[in-house]
Parts: sequence; structure tokens; C-alpha cells
Amino acid sequence: MASRTSGKGSPSAAGTAKGRTGRTAAPAKKAAPVRTPPAKKTAAAKRPPVRKVAAKPAPSPTNGVVRLVRAVWLGCAHAVGAVFRGIGNGAKNLDPAHRKDGIALLLLALALIVAAGTWSNLSGPVGDLVTMLVTGAFGRLDLLVPILFGVMAVRFIRHPEQTDANGRIGVGLSALAIGVLGLVHIACGAPGRDEGTTAMQNAGGLIGWGASKPLIFTMGAPLAVPMLVLLTVFGLLVVTATPVNAIPQRLRRLGIRLGVIAPNEYDEGYGEAEGGAPGRHDPEQWRARAGAGAGDPADAAEEEALARRRRPRRSPSRPAMDRGMDAVDVAAAAAAALDGAVYGGLPPSPLVADLTQGIAAPREGTEPTAPVPPARGERPEPAVPPKPAAAPAAPAQPPAERPHDTTAAVSGTLAVPDLTKAAPESQPLPARAEQLQLRGDITYSLPSLDLLERGGPGKTRSAANDAVVASLTNVFTEFKVDAQVTGFTRGPTVTRYEVTLGAAVKVERITALAKNIAYAVASPDVRIISPIPGKSAVGIEIPNTDREMVNLGDVLRLADAAEDDHPMLVALGKDVEGGYVMANLAKMPHVLVAGATGSGKSSCINCLITSIMVRATPEDVRMVLVDPKRVELTAYEGIPHLITPIITNPKRAAEALQWVVREMDLRYDDLAAFGYRHIDDFNQAIRDGKIKLPPGSERELSPYPYLLVIVDELADLMMVAPRDVEDSIVRITQLARAAGIHLVLATQRPSVDVVTGLIKANVPSRLAFATSSLADSRVILDQPGAEKLIGKGDGLFLPMGANKPVRLQGAFVTEDEIGGIVQHCKDQMAPVFRDDVTVGQKQKKEIDEDIGDDLDLLCQAAELVVTTQFGSTSMLQRKLRVGFAKAGRLMDLMESRGIVGPSEGSKARDVLLKADELDGVLAVIRGETHP
Repeated sequence: MASRTSGKGSPSAAGTAKGRTGRTAAPAKKAAPVRTPPAKKTAAAKRPPVRKVAAKPAPSPTNGVVRLVRAVWLGCAHAVGAVFRGIGNGAKNLDPAHRKDGIALLLLALALIVAAGTWSNLSGPVGDLVTMLVTGAFGRLDLLVPILFGVMAVRFIRHPEQTDANGRIGVGLSALAIGVLGLVHIACGAPGRDEGTTAMQNAGGLIGWGASKPLIFTMGAPLAVPMLVLLTVFGLLVVTATPVNAIPQRLRRLGIRLGVIAPNEYDEGYGEAEGGAPGRHDPEQWRARAGAGAGDPADAAEEEALARRRRPRRSPSRPAMDRGMDAVDVAAAAAAALDGAVYGGLPPSPLVADLTQGIAAPREGTEPTAPVPPARGERPEPAVPPKPAAAPAAPAQPPAERPHDTTAAVSGTLAVPDLTKAAPESQPLPARAEQLQLRGDITYSLPSLDLLERGGPGKTRSAANDAVVASLTNVFTEFKVDAQVTGFTRGPTVTRYEVTLGAAVKVERITALAKNIAYAVASPDVRIISPIPGKSAVGIEIPNTDREMVNLGDVLRLADAAEDDHPMLVALGKDVEGGYVMANLAKMPHVLVAGATGSGKSSCINCLITSIMVRATPEDVRMVLVDPKRVELTAYEGIPHLITPIITNPKRAAEALQWVVREMDLRYDDLAAFGYRHIDDFNQAIRDGKIKLPPGSERELSPYPYLLVIVDELADLMMVAPRDVEDSIVRITQLARAAGIHLVLATQRPSVDVVTGLIKANVPSRLAFATSSLADSRVILDQPGAEKLIGKGDGLFLPMGANKPVRLQGAFVTEDEIGGIVQHCKDQMAPVFRDDVTVGQKQKKEIDEDIGDDLDLLCQAAELVVTTQFGSTSMLQRKLRVGFAKAGRLMDLMESRGIVGPSEGSKARDVLLKADELDGVLAVIRGETHP
């Protein structure tokens, strides 16, 4: 121990010091002073140079002037830039039609100014400017510049909607002008700039010099001429929209049109020549094609599809399957069904479009329909062969004779008749705008789809989608998950990204990264689907930064193109994959629409009602509208489809639901009496005359219309009369499907006390919009998901029989569109209300307000007290099985009406009426004028 704790001069300490320093052992006190002073001197020596560097030189006398000039220049630049940006923003806010008209008028003004400067000697600064710019640029061809500007102005004025065609023509004219001016410049000797301005203006100008001089310098004039000729030919082909392989066909058509070449049998076989162009013997089609821009094959296909969509509507007097179909109809329908364009709401493939256009030969007795140019952004719809035009003498039949189950195009089934049998002679069909004959002498025409606006084509990809794909890939790489994004489908509101997992990778690895994915894409509303129905992939739905509007008119035009005439088919919106979503209320058969305030529930109700008004007559569908808010459905007041005025009082709404129950019982009585199981079969039997009334019966049978009951706010009804409303709704939803009565229940408070278990069990179809909590989503859909929606029409549609909901963006209809359709319906017919519904509501007005929902109990209590002549509260508790508070209230009501006397402590009250006066008192309590 002594050696370890020895002093400074011990051998162990000296050895340790030597081992550490590599020097001879020395005392520690001498080593420290020797090392410290040099460090201080070094630090002191380094400080003076730093002070010398930090010293600033004297300011220059011109530095302040330069800075002042720079500040003034930047201030002026910012001011000028702000002025021009303000002008640009003002022009950006203009309507697109005004902007295009402004461009057309500007081109027309330039044409006039250039014509005055080139065709005549315009003096002044404007004339000199035109000579310098136009003549200097175009040289000898400056006389053609005003004509070029004028042609472009007329093109913009006549066809502002053909944006792509106008851009194509502009590119073609530019290439054509450069090629021609280069050739002219070479033909005039190819003068250079050193020869003067006059020589340049007498040749091809600056444009011709710029086009020909580089080619002459690099490859010589012999090769420059063919290059410019090819450029000229290219511009001519672009302007006329002519592919190189179609030049012989175009030249042949031109020769046939001019009468130089005689058409052969193939040219005269159909109303169109080879390639889909009109033949020589179709001047109407030639004029229509020339007016709509014959140079664009895409525009021609859209015009043809639109013209065939505006075909005569199927006759309501005969079912569609009773009409004979020939081979042309079968081939066109089969091609459209195989292509699948009807289901997804997408334009048909070129193969099917060519097939349907090629086989649609004009039949005997029909006239070719001139194609109408479609609106901007409209998608071409499946072409349908033209049908015979309507004969003026054909009597119209009630529209209710249309079969209510012809949903072949939408459901995916296609009925093909036996072609070996002789097809019966087709009956003339009424045109779409022809008024339909209702019972009696009333005519009614359905609103035109032109009253609804058209939407532009949806995007399929954007830069934001590529950025999200990169973010998802980065997240998978950082967390070492073997997964990759293999594709995505963009919808109007959200985009679904498909993620494929590697081998032995659990799906939970992806679902566990939900918050990290939301953080990476900067969006809290990320919904993960594991897996995507029908695919071995995980779906990640992320909202789009640029949402798109879904117009109701586009969805209804798809239903019209699919030839589905069922009156209860309504438009819902557009799904994630870009296909339109429609639903048949007769097959749902009842639907619950729920969501928070502002989530799009009222817009959905408006789309449902508008779809019914556009597609169904008052004899097809009658409606009962319940609007406790008093402002949501007021726009539909007075339409002929209403069976009663719009109900705004919740108490009257409960009474109306009870009337619906009675109507359902009456319909079932008829079905049971005549031996039918569904209202459609019963109505068809009435139209066919198969039902015979018993002898002596004076009743006149008529087809029952569908009855649609729409409740805009179920919570208000459940607060006022929960027992009566729930009983009526449950009874209707259990039995009313076969009777043609269907319910649409909407609420913004999807809680268990509003949407009870009995209501949920009997309403199989659900449409959930954005909710505020997970509990509300489970009440609507019985599963989570609605709390992840982003609002404004973003919803989950769960039809009857589906396992997983379909995400869709609800359609939108503006107030102006609703007003136009409502006014059209009101001009056609006035509403005819049912007397039994209105009478029941008038009787309800005369009942005292203090009685409320206790009318039946009060009548029973009065009858019990008067017959027994004993007014006891405890007796009412025992006999009526009510509580003490309810029995005491009933006794107070009878006291206010003079049935019993005042309270005398614990004694029974005196009965003031006799038994023979009971009927009169009960009549007064019920609000009746006579007992």
C-alpha cells in the first residue's frame, strides 16, 4: 500500500510520468509553467490581424448615388408589374366566352388595320408601323396577311368551343407560312440583310430569310428547297387534319364531290363514303360536316354520337321487347355491351364507334339526321342506330305503359331476340320532344336535358398525383416495407393508389403506416382499403388538391344513352374510378341518407328529386315531401308530381306517414284480390286488359303510380312523435316494396335515438356523407369510414346486398337548373292533391295544442271517468297503465274542460257530466264540429 500512495518523488510516480510523456521523469510543477506561456503568446499574436481585417475602408462618394438609382428603378418596376398583374387578373376573371370573343374581335381589328396598310397607302405612324412589321416580316406575301387574320377571326367566332381544333389550325398555318415564305425567298434570289430592307421586302421578308438562309448555309439551295416543300406539305396536312396514309382517300372524295371521279358501289352503299365521310348523294351530311369542321375526325365522331343520342324516344304505348330487332340493332347493341362504355360512363372505343357508325345505314322511310356540334368538353356517347321517325297520326299512349324493369343496359344483361323469326312491323315512335298523352285529354312533355349544364372531361393524371406516388414510395423505403405503387385511378374528389405487397409482407404493415402516410402527403383525410374489392392490392385514397365538379346533367345523359326508361332511376354521382353512379330506387328499395351539416346531404336530395322530374311523368311517380326546415324543398312547391303540399309541420308529417300506411294497405288489398304479388305485374295486367271486375262493380281500375316519400330531416319527426313516426316507418319499410312505395330518409344527426335499430334493420341501402365521429359512421354504415370523408359531396354508397361501400362524389345541380325544370313541369300541369291527405291535416288543426300527443289517452280517461262516475288519479294509473305524472296531467285536462271538479285533497274528484253527454264531449276534444 505504501508504494501505491507514495509521494511525488517515488519511483512509481516517476515511471508513470515517463510512460505517459515518453521523456525522462521530471517534477510536475516544472512542466506546467513551461507549457502554459507559449499558448498565451500564440493567442495574443493572432488577435491583431483579425482587428486589421475587420477594419472597413472609407465609403465611396458614388456608392450612395448607385444605391439611390437602384431603389428608384426597383420601385418603378414593381409599380408597373403590379398594374399589369392587376389587368391580367381582371381578364382572368372574365367569362371564357367573352375572352374568346375578345380574341376574335382583336384579330378582326388587326385584319382591318393590316389591310389598310398593305392594300392601300395608309399614311401616318400606323401605316409606317404596318409597313415595317408586316411587309418587313412577310415580304411579297404581305397582301395575304389580312385574309389570314380574317379567317382566324371568323373561325374563333363560329366555333369557340373547338379549342383543340383552333390550336391545331394555328400550328398548321404557322408551318405553312414559314415553308411558303422560305420558298418565295429562294425564288427571288435569297437576298441577305446586307442588300437592304427593300430587297428583303421584295422577297420573302424576315421570315423567309430566317427560314431559308440557315438551310442554304448548311446544305445548299438544292436541298433547302425540298426541305421547305416538306414543311409546307406538313402544314397543309395539319390544317386539314389529314394523315399521310389518308391522302388517297381524301383526294378520291374530293374528286367525287367535284364530279371528276364517278363513285363506285362502295361509295354509294351507305350515306357515308370510305372512312366515315359523307357520300356524294348526301348533301345534307356534307353541309352539316362542313359547318362543324370536317377536318377533325375526333369532332366528327363526337357530332355523330351526339346526333344518334338525340334519337326518337321509345314509344310508351308498347314495351321495347315487343318491337322487332334486326341484325343491325343486335350488332350495335352487342358491340356497345362488349365495349363496356355504358357501365363506366366512358366514351366508347374507336373500334366500337366505327362499328356502330358503319352499320347504321339509313333504313327505308327514314331521313338522315344532321349531326349537331357538341358542347365543349362533352364526351361522345355510345352510338345507337337511328330509329324510324314518328308518324303524325300515331296516337300517343299513357307513359305508364313503359315497362318498369327494362334495365338491360345498366344491369349488364342484353336481351337478343331470335333472328330466324320474321320481325313484326315496327310501330312509328314519337320524337323525344313530343308530348305524351296522359289519362283524359292532358298532354305532358318531359323536360329536356338541355336545361342541365354539361361538365368538362375529368382529368386522369396530374402533377400532384406523381408527387404523391413519390411520397408513398419514399415512406415505404424509409420504413423498409417491401411494397410499391403499381398504379392509381383518379376520381373527381380522391385518387385511389394501388399498392402491391412483396412476398411474406403483412397487410398490417401498410395499415400501421396510416399516420406516417398522412404526414408525408400533408393530408389528414387518408383512407386505407385492404384489399381493394376484386384486386390483390391495398388501396390508399388521398384527396385531390384540385377537386372537380360532377354535374347532374352528365349522369342523366348517360342513363338516357343507355335507353333505361325506368322512372325511378336516379343519378348519384361519380365514383373513384371515374364512372357515373346511378341507382334504381325501386330496387334499393329504401335508402338512408345521413351526414353532418354541410356535407352534401341537401344537394343529394335535390339531385334525387330533379332526376325524378326529368325522367318520370306525374302518372309514373307521385311524391310526398317532408321538409321540417321549411327552406330546403320550397323550390319544388307546385310541381305536378306532388300528392300533397310540402309538409313542414312535424306533427302533420307523422299524420302523412300514417296515411302512407293506409295507402299501402289498400294497394295490398287489390293485389290480394286479383292474385298478383307486385305492383308492376298488377299495372301491366290493367294495361293489357287482363283484369275483369265482378259484375255490377262501378269501380274503374287504373295503374298505381310509384309513391316516393322523402323526409329531409328525420330527427325533427323523432323529437315530436317518436313512437308514431317509428311505427309508421317500420311498417312501410317492411311491407311497402311490393306496393311501389319507397322511402328516402335523410338526417344530419345519425344517432341511435334518431336512427333506431328497427329503422336500420328495415332500410337496407345507406348513403353516408362526412360525419363528425366514428360512432356516427357505425350508426349509418355499421362500419367505419364516413369519418374520413372530406365533405362537399364526398360520400360512401352502400346499396342493398353489397359488402363494401362505394366511394363517390355526389352530383350537383344549381338553383337555376332546378328553377328551369320546375317551371317546365308547372307549365305542363297543375298539381292534383289527394283529398284524404289534406282533410286529415285540417282536422289536426282544430285539436287543442295543450293536448298534444295525449288525445287517445284523454278520450279513454274521459270515457272511464264519466261511465264509472269516479274521478280518481290512482284509478287512471291502474286502468290506463300510466304513471302518476301522466295521470295527474289527464285529470288536469279533464278539469279544464268541465268533466271533473277541482281537487279536494285525497278525495276523489266530482264528475260533472252524465253518461249521455259523453259523445258530445269526446267530439269537442277530437276537434269535430258534431258528435
